[in-house]
Amino acid sequence: MKNLIKDLVESYGPTGFETEVTNKIRTYIADKVDECYVDALGNLIARKKGSGKKVMFSAHADEIGVIVTYIDDDGFLRFSNVGGLNLLTLLGGRVRFANGVIGVIGKEKGELKDLTLDKLFIDIGAATKDEAQKKVSIGDFAVFHREFADLGQRLVAKSMDDRIGCAVLVEAIRRLDHSDHDLYFVFSAQEEVGLRGARTAAYSIDPDLGIAIDVTRTGDTPEAPRMDVSLGKGAAIKVKDSSVIAHPKVKNLMVRLAEADQIKYQLEVLEAGGTDAGAIHLTKSGVPSGTISIPCRYVHSPSEMVDLDDVENCVKLILAICRDSLDEF
Repeated sequence: MKNLIKDLVESYGPTGFETEVTNKIRTYIADKVDECYVDALGNLIARKKGSGKKVMFSAHADEIGVIVTYIDDDGFLRFSNVGGLNLLTLLGGRVRFANGVIGVIGKEKGELKDLTLDKLFIDIGAATKDEAQKKVSIGDFAVFHREFADLGQRLVAKSMDDRIGCAVLVEAIRRLDHSDHDLYFVFSAQEEVGLRGARTAAYSIDPDLGIAIDVTRTGDTPEAPRMDVSLGKGAAIKVKDSSVIAHPKVKNLMVRLAEADQIKYQLEVLEAGGTDAGAIHLTKSGVPSGTISIPCRYVHSPSEMVDLDDVENCVKLILAICRDSLDEF
């Protein structure tokens, strides 16, 4: 499992450019499913056919990043965000472009309290504009450049949001021995800029039940905002976030299965943020939807942290859903 996670989190996959990630995922699951294809928007969709309920699981393959907007005469790059960025986590950090070019993020003079995105720049080691343009172009995307770190029970990397959700789905597919249901496992594109891939995938699949797999914040660090989610306390079953109020039948299903199978779980209320469930539940005439969340510290930073026990419990909960009769849907 650690090798799988390392492979996925260290991949290059900013929003709209998920191909490296989805190609790797395909190699892990192609022989475990009946169909595996990429749709027009870039979603990787894997299907295990069945005659029961049509169930859609979705974990997004994209990660936050930056896009080059301007190159000055001295070869420094100005950039904009692709997804949500915390400016204080950027200073002194490194980014990597698709062609392997590495840059360091610096700032203009001024107080940190006055820091804005337009005061930041990327230094790729170029001395002139012409030299920089031989390495990168306007519109090029970059992601955080940070290696995977194995701390034992805890793992740290960039893009745990949401490659850890992708890893959970991959592992569930590999372990699933039997299900009567028609299962769709979606590794969605462009979640970080508006849940776009999940919206089109759900429209095509038209599921009876939708489950997003994504990270959520925690309240277990010093003086953290009050939130009753902690690393190591199990899969987080979402009640509400900014994009969705979990359908009561879906939330209750997951609680019932977790308790029946002795799967560690906690309930999650996320005051700001959303997941693919926000798009899935609004598809066509509506889809009962919910989210299984992996607790994650330092979300949207280059060093996101998860706990292996939580990851394992999320895999178990997905398998429990696949094996249940789902009569209420």
